[in-house]
Amino acid sequence: MRKAIIGLLLATLATPVLASGNHAGGHGEAMAVGEPGDKAKVTQTIRVSMKETPDGNMVFTPNNFKIRKGQTVRFTIKNEGELDHEFVLDQEDKVMEHKAVMEKFPDMEHDDPNAIRLAPGKSGEIVWKFTNDGVFKIACLVPGHYDAGMHGDVAVAK
Repeated sequence: MRKAIIGLLLATLATPVLASGNHAGGHGEAMAVGEPGDKAKVTQTIRVSMKETPDGNMVFTPNNFKIRKGQTVRFTIKNEGELDHEFVLDQEDKVMEHKAVMEKFPDMEHDDPNAIRLAPGKSGEIVWKFTNDGVFKIACLVPGHYDAGMHGDVAVAK
């Protein structure tokens, strides 16, 4: 019984680290989606709203972006809905791993440079440098929100 409790405690403490693959302080590994950007080097600002729709969907507006490799972008994000929402930027496989963990631990706190959680009516920003080309995801990983349509793509090209 004691071993089971200790194992459960260790698993619970370790789980948040798995949530996005690189929490603040990280593991020293580079993220495929890029890295936190320098505000002085921002070349584009993209305004994004997050909200629920009357028909039960949850959306980012806009939800698809085209960005040049090497570009530093400021995402200004406003929660125009009535529920908490997140804006998470990452590789699709990392987003899906994080989504699975969030479903088990919906109140998990984050401190990631590639993510922000906002209460209704609140605004925030993420400044990001896209160092690699490819297609990446934005997603709200509050349980049920991704499945209600709250995700999109970021296409990065040379």
